[in-house]
Amino acid sequence: MNKVFLIGRLSRDPELRHTNSGTAVCQINVAVGRRVAPGKEAETDFINVVVWDKQAENVSKYLAKGRQVAVEGRIQTRSYDNNEGKKTYVTEVVATNVEFLGSANDNKGVARESDNPFDYQTQEEAPQTTSVEDDPFASFGEQVEISDNDLPF
Repeated sequence: MNKVFLIGRLSRDPELRHTNSGTAVCQINVAVGRRVAPGKEAETDFINVVVWDKQAENVSKYLAKGRQVAVEGRIQTRSYDNNEGKKTYVTEVVATNVEFLGSANDNKGVARESDNPFDYQTQEEAPQTTSVEDDPFASFGEQVEISDNDLPF
């Protein structure tokens, strides 16, 4: 089975091209963090991804450097002769699905408080509440007095 799932940020703007037959092909580079041993400096892999057809046009139109994406696809290895006549090997991910994560207003490429791809709000962006009626959890973390009569058992 050849299946790849990546979540990361674009390290550069998408590059859209068209084949001789007019098929859209877009190349992106996704920066993906790699787990390392505690106390070591975090490492990042920069993975080349190729997107085809209508999805390639959408990626080129709506994404830019720094945007977070989820990529589903397969690994492909190919070779070609470069300008010097030397055989060059390329390993890349051919995307079958690209999901846009976050929003276009995200801080492009800027580190956020959380590396969790599902954490879309930082503490400063969280909505502010004015009363307990608006937010039943406004007193969360405060000490509460409970008597034996309050317990159901």
